[in-house]
Amino acid sequence: MVIFGITGDLARKMTFRALYRLERRKLLTCPILGVAADDISVAELMSRAREAITATEGSVEDDVFDRLAQRFSYLHGDVTDAGLYRQLAEKVGDAEQPLYYLEMPPALFGPIVEQLGKAGLAGNARVAVEKPFGDDLESARRLNDRLHRVLDEEQILRVDHFLGKEPVIELEYLRFANTALSEVWDRRSVSAIQITMAEDFGVEDRGSFYDAVGALRDVVQNHLLQVLALVAMEPPTSAGGNELRDKKVEVFRAIPPIDVAHYVRGQYDGYADVPGVAADSETETYTALRLQIDNWRWYGVPVFVRAGKGLPHKVTEVRLFLRRTPPLPFLPKPAQAAPNQIVLRIDPDPGLRLQISALGKDALHPVHLDTLFAEQLGELLLPYERLLHDALHGDRRLFAREDAVEETWRIVQPLLDDPPAVHRYERGSWGPDEANKLVRGYPGWQQPWLADS
Repeated sequence: MVIFGITGDLARKMTFRALYRLERRKLLTCPILGVAADDISVAELMSRAREAITATEGSVEDDVFDRLAQRFSYLHGDVTDAGLYRQLAEKVGDAEQPLYYLEMPPALFGPIVEQLGKAGLAGNARVAVEKPFGDDLESARRLNDRLHRVLDEEQILRVDHFLGKEPVIELEYLRFANTALSEVWDRRSVSAIQITMAEDFGVEDRGSFYDAVGALRDVVQNHLLQVLALVAMEPPTSAGGNELRDKKVEVFRAIPPIDVAHYVRGQYDGYADVPGVAADSETETYTALRLQIDNWRWYGVPVFVRAGKGLPHKVTEVRLFLRRTPPLPFLPKPAQAAPNQIVLRIDPDPGLRLQISALGKDALHPVHLDTLFAEQLGELLLPYERLLHDALHGDRRLFAREDAVEETWRIVQPLLDDPPAVHRYERGSWGPDEANKLVRGYPGWQQPWLADS
């Protein structure tokens, strides 16, 4: 495994921890070569790794860390310099199928892959790249074309860490392994779908990056549309790497480009004061939108998506509203029951909630049937732990494919071409009031399922 950008922020926050946990599970079997511009020793790199693992794991088992450290070597240099790749070729040697993991800015994906090709290092390799993969439909196509001049599509692993989250993976099994869910999972029973990704913090020290991206590009085009595909897809017919991805692409192809009239943008007060953010920035820190899926299973069921920073809580969930029953005249006080809801909480404390109605004293009340996955299923794999393991073994199921990336950009492209005005909202609120207009006539935005609710 060759990790470009091993001294960067992603390695510090995620990669070292994932490698350590894989080593602890005895699932690592290969040497690891870190590549970066910093002129440091392997000992210094391992010191940084230990510090990062301690910060994220809370503690370090010495024997596990020592085994991990023995796998590491380090190469420093400019990733655009051909000389670096001559040294890399010497270190990689006759490795049968190396994995090159590019934890680098997207502008360097093309140059690095081209240098790997020129050095004869790409022929039998896999190359994993981090998001963002392009910043609109045209740039994604250009990047795909550039990589394909060197690599076959099956060699490219596009990383979206949401696809490695255990509750996201569980969607496939929850839906199709349980008749109690699968029989109500379509337009006959579901009246609306809401997907929420709320963060209770702001942009903080990422102003320069975030101001050029915004919420739509940062989390909707990739994370949340990928989640929606798993919510809406048909059952795969095999466990093959392309079968699951085929079914997800079928969903994307059924989604028309989003109407700008069904799109709300917000920006929290004080965002423009963040270092790196333009004083007159119109970048959205909040986005809410409505889309539709024009296929047999979901036609007529609106899908509402919202994501934002500076909101009251940090929580990500999928919520399905089932259709109402007829009025219940036999009750002491005749009434209509509230719609049942199915809620999958992705973060934090992943779990499943079924909301039903029951009679308490003389009125209907909501009752929650909750399951927390960690309690029922044991310790869950971390997203990068799973994705690194799968990348090393060539399992492509949880990586985005070229056509899926281009389809999701197609879906949001009208919102990039003609974005509406940005509405201000207070930090700690649920975003601008204008977002409530999107759900008018349907169940309003729900208070998310929180750990203590």
